Amino acid sequence: MKLHIFITRHRLPAFFTMAFALSWLAWLPYVLSDNGLGIVHFRFPQLLGTPQLLGVLPGAYLGPILSAFIVTAVAEGRPGLRRWTGRLLRWRVKWWWYAATLLGVPVALTLASLPFAHGFAVPGASVLVAYLPALVLQMITTGLAEEPGWRDFALPHLQPRFGALRGTLILGPLWGFWHLPLFLTEWGGWPDVHWYTVVEFVVAATALSVVMTWVFNRSGESLPVAMVLHTSVNNYMSVAWLEVFPGIDPHSSSRILLIASTVAAVVLIAVTRGRLGYRPRAAEPVERVLTA
Repeated sequence: MKLHIFITRHRLPAFFTMAFALSWLAWLPYVLSDNGLGIVHFRFPQLLGTPQLLGVLPGAYLGPILSAFIVTAVAEGRPGLRRWTGRLLRWRVKWWWYAATLLGVPVALTLASLPFAHGFAVPGASVLVAYLPALVLQMITTGLAEEPGWRDFALPHLQPRFGALRGTLILGPLWGFWHLPLFLTEWGGWPDVHWYTVVEFVVAATALSVVMTWVFNRSGESLPVAMVLHTSVNNYMSVAWLEVFPGIDPHSSSRILLIASTVAAVVLIAVTRGRLGYRPRAAEPVERVLTA
């Protein structure tokens, strides 16, 4: 009973604590394996050409989405779960939201990459054929594992209390730091990882969160659109980026994401005056704000 009361009164601390603890604990074998620090001499087998599906994905699913479900179920019951899943299933939005995210992300990342590249190339047919199936895979792995927690649970609890911009500036760094153990693995380029790479990633995650908050709010809190935005970044960088810029330094990916996200975030903050499309609901109960 005391745990139920604590979670109800402190929903955000409970969510973030569980999300970090569950993910980091599940990632520990991957970090210690030969895919990471090499303390335990075992390599995760490859699935669909990568060990990350078995090494990284379980921790992602055990973290944000499971924590959001538990806190919502305990603190808000079935009405809260209906609101939570309702945003997750809110895919019927104007078509141009999907077009804007699917096309806007590659364009922004391509433009940000040009100063670091020595020319570019037209991607081959194999890249074009693989792009959409890879995006679908990203949606049901990375997108589904993370966004029901970060954007579907945390953001709607942060915005009423802190506003859109301040709430996002809380969420963004936490989202970035959640990835911290993965920089000790192949996922983060280990052992060729520098401290500034981690800093760039966290700042980029914060800037990207500003864009995602605006998209989430303006699309009527459609989580599928936010998921497409998130996974489009991952998909372009993993499938097409090195094909478009074959001579580019692969380690510059976090810097390029930082540049593209920061420019977009600054523009959105200026144009929306920091509101980022957020409109407080008149009927939003004060109790929810105070106990979030």
